[in-house]
Amino acid sequence: MDFFEVLRERHSIRAFSEQPIEPEKLRALLEAANRAPSAGNLQAYEIYVVTRPATLKALMHAAFEQKFVAQAPVVFVFCAHPARSASSYGERGATLYSVQDATIACAYAQLAATALGLGSVWVGAFDEDAVRRALGIGKELVPIALLPIGYAAESPEITPRRALDDLVHYIT
Repeated sequence: MDFFEVLRERHSIRAFSEQPIEPEKLRALLEAANRAPSAGNLQAYEIYVVTRPATLKALMHAAFEQKFVAQAPVVFVFCAHPARSASSYGERGATLYSVQDATIACAYAQLAATALGLGSVWVGAFDEDAVRRALGIGKELVPIALLPIGYAAESPEITPRRALDDLVHYIT
């Protein structure tokens, strides 16, 4: 798929088949995330790759019972690492740049999933502390996004987007 086809084809998948994801595809997704730009190249985020059924179920509960979270064969959890960014950028690094770093890395992984023929869905609705407990991590990391990934068991229609005239503002 060329890049613009990936952008057109990416849409939220909330039903996954039981087919496992090949290890080389998982590695390619993680490498794509690792290529994402970050403030000062600090990469102020951590990625947790969850395949253990009990942890997937705990993440589903943390995500307010969104069942597809536990149905996916793998969930990537992107966590901001505020202290890593604060070391160079102070408070703005801690509260903004680390969040941006995690967000961009997740977006790269999501686009890579589409390019590899996989489905995914961005999940931002969850209880942060419940995600921390599920992963066994402390308050030093901030869960930013869950990204369930797998082979799609559905083909939802692509949702319409805002018109560019409504979205874009030119300052000339």
